Amino acid sequence: MPEPAPEPAYETTPEPALELRGITAGYDRRAPVLREVSLTVGGGEAVGLLGPSGCGKSTLARVAALLHRPQAGTVRLAGRPAHGFRHRAPRELRTTVGVVFQQPRLAADPRLTLADLIAEPLRATGRRAEVRVRLPALAASVGLGGDLLARRPHEVSDGQLQRACLARALVLRPRLLVCDEMTAMLDASTTAALVAAVEEYRREHGTALLAVGHDRVLLERWCDRTVEFKTLLPR
Repeated sequence: MPEPAPEPAYETTPEPALELRGITAGYDRRAPVLREVSLTVGGGEAVGLLGPSGCGKSTLARVAALLHRPQAGTVRLAGRPAHGFRHRAPRELRTTVGVVFQQPRLAADPRLTLADLIAEPLRATGRRAEVRVRLPALAASVGLGGDLLARRPHEVSDGQLQRACLARALVLRPRLLVCDEMTAMLDASTTAALVAAVEEYRREHGTALLAVGHDRVLLERWCDRTVEFKTLLPR
């Protein structure tokens, strides 16, 4: 298990990185997974969202990352209201959030090398010129180097691929990082390494964190505060 995170070297900002208010969402409008859920993550704050499998916390994470449109409620990122989701969200708002999912093999294009996987958001947003400068340092910060960057997903382990997915989530310097069960499929040493990489990045850039999981010990050591999903539900 990772050691408790040290005090951040940055100051939190008064504007919340994320505000979710009255979120109702799901995949069947007749039976939503979430009903009137609210959650706030302060600027530079790390919040753990704790809950069992199937409770809806991953759906809430997808709403926070503008990947799933809620049926009701509002989403604000760094004080700005979200008026679109997925590709309809404005690019300047969508790129303020980085996301790391639980299963890296479902989140990675098998045709891309790890280097291309990390650089993909830069190229997609017209920032190709930054690839050569930023990719080596960012890859090294998550523990990737040497010939690993030239390999494709089927040629590396789950842990190595998840390191690349983390680097991809950070490459646009998001103001909020959402980690949805990021370490659930990894061993203890890889978990510790990825958490350390996230915390080093957060200390440097003041990035806020929403870490979703079911491991209470990990979340309480990693985050400034931990919220149990059941406490978000209306009474």
